[in-house]
Amino acid sequence: MINIKIVREDTDTKGRYIARVDELEGEGELTFSKASEQLIIVDHTAVSDGMRGKGIARALATRVISDARDAGQRIVPLCPFMRSYADRHHEETADVIQR
Repeated sequence: MINIKIVREDTDTKGRYIARVDELEGEGELTFSKASEQLIIVDHTAVSDGMRGKGIARALATRVISDARDAGQRIVPLCPFMRSYADRHHEETADVIQR
């Protein structure tokens, strides 16, 4: 089991999550735009080649979903990975994903 460290960075209109693993080179990133106080748009997810297949993108997706749920926000999943994740986990994400 790897230890994924995720940090969140915010500006007034945008934000991103950065994932790092001590044993691996590179990072994973998920970016979003703040459409309103109640709505964010996830627009990009990327993982460095050396980190692929380790669950990094999944960890980023679950973190943004958890944070949005805690903040009472909805997510528009424009990013293909995020849209696919939400579709595969429809039951668990229905309360936070805007379709």
